[in-house]
Amino acid sequence: MKNWKLTLPVGLAVLAVLALWIEPALADKLSDAIAKAPVGTGPGQIDPAAPKGFLGIPGAPEVSLGLAFGWAVWVGWIFSTVGAFGGVMAGVGHISVYGYGAYAKSFKQTAPELNKLVTDSIRTSNQWLVGLSALISSFNYWKMGRLVLPLAAALGLGSIAGSWLSVTLTAGKVSFSSYQGYFGLFVLLLGCYLFWETTPAGQASKKKAKAAAKAFEDTVKRQKSGEQIDTKALGVKVTSFSLTRVTFTFYGVEFGFNPLIPFLGGIVISALAAFLGVGGGFLLVPFLTSVAQLPMYLAAGTSALAVLVSMITSITTFMSGGVPLHWHMIGIELVGVVVGSIIGPRTSKYIPDIWLKRLFIILALYVGVDYVLRGFFDIKMFG
Repeated sequence: MKNWKLTLPVGLAVLAVLALWIEPALADKLSDAIAKAPVGTGPGQIDPAAPKGFLGIPGAPEVSLGLAFGWAVWVGWIFSTVGAFGGVMAGVGHISVYGYGAYAKSFKQTAPELNKLVTDSIRTSNQWLVGLSALISSFNYWKMGRLVLPLAAALGLGSIAGSWLSVTLTAGKVSFSSYQGYFGLFVLLLGCYLFWETTPAGQASKKKAKAAAKAFEDTVKRQKSGEQIDTKALGVKVTSFSLTRVTFTFYGVEFGFNPLIPFLGGIVISALAAFLGVGGGFLLVPFLTSVAQLPMYLAAGTSALAVLVSMITSITTFMSGGVPLHWHMIGIELVGVVVGSIIGPRTSKYIPDIWLKRLFIILALYVGVDYVLRGFFDIKMFG
């Protein structure tokens, strides 16, 4: 890990070369879709004289640099803090805050091909932000001893198959309305499930996670009072490893899992996440806290590494299939994600475990209800 500082710039350089190499094909596909749209100044039409906006399309909305940066900081912070919801928040930004969702939806009847292409661009743009946040968060949590590497590896291996299969089967075939509706439905169901987990019945099966979380929080309090503690030594320590059973300790509490279960879970979760155009952390976190019974303090870092593998697979598959991206916007957002992802792990330890989960639930219920109504019923309940 000594050369880790070279990993990010080298990785971004490789992705930049890839983007430049396939850019002509992406431009041709977008140009063809624009050419098939009716010319005019109304909704669902292209006005050649209008200023270019999203994806360089005349008349498309264009986000300000300040808004793009600020929202990306929030995306990086929420993902690196909770280990999830970065993709969901990136999607909320691209769909609602920036106005790209309503723009894509306007072409549902007049230019279906452009509608689906813009939808795929939104899905891929979400994943660029989450992928970078996952990279930074994974390393930060690993340094803190809050990443279960064998568990993340099992999830990551499964996610390669799931992401590739999902993108291959759905790219260019999903309208924006369907995408928004399913996006909201999954998030809403997740929020309801997590709410149940906070009830006495849901908490009854979380004894190990609660014990580890309490030990971690007590250590943080002792640090704040001036006591010198080597927290890395108390972090994740793998005690046994086999193809059927892995055990590890965290702050004196022992955990164990069968690697086959997270591998299969990774396939299913990454397939759903790739379809929605998000990282999958919003499914991985409850999987880790419920099936593996991890405290939220471990779920965040472990989820981040699994998401990174899934994002690399999904982004590569989307872009090789001709999905265009708005590089100017993404570049600004990636800078914001770096800032948010660095802040997140350093602030999360001061937030109680239960409040992290409650924050997750509030966001899930809000986004879920809003997007289900908009996508399936065309009802704008929240404006």
